[in-house]
Amino acid sequence: MLGIFSASSRAGAQCTATGSPANCGLPGSVAMTAGRVVRLQVSAGSTPLTAPTPADFDAGLNATTGPTLTVSANAPWTLHLRAASALWTATNTAPGAPARTNKPAADLQWSTASNGGFTALTTGDVSLLTGSATATSATTLYFQTLYNWTLDTPGNYSLSIVLTLTAP
Repeated sequence: MLGIFSASSRAGAQCTATGSPANCGLPGSVAMTAGRVVRLQVSAGSTPLTAPTPADFDAGLNATTGPTLTVSANAPWTLHLRAASALWTATNTAPGAPARTNKPAADLQWSTASNGGFTALTTGDVSLLTGSATATSATTLYFQTLYNWTLDTPGNYSLSIVLTLTAP
């Protein structure tokens, strides 16, 4: 924000008053420019996904409640989501059973509803939410992780996601 005071078009404007009561005034103005302002708050920087059980492997997936995303903006906005890489990072945890190094990002699905409408994560920005000027717009992100008995070997797996808030 920028504030400017202008007493008059003449440099060094002044006024003088005498007598009782004495007062003097000069006309002036102020001006400002308010740019687009957006803020994204995430309730947690990391979400531990629910560890799979035999029933999850049989079902092919399990669910995890993710972070709450809160947007504040003084203009229309869009929140995008993408995977930071095409593959999960995998670390071995069991001798003789190497962790799956080619687990695709698409094995993590996301939704803004706990009961459905899940979409596979990709490395391209996807519109997660849009809105108009608001003091606070909060949405919880939900995840489903896909599992396969023959592909998903023991290991520690992680995947970075990127949230990008824009006010075009």
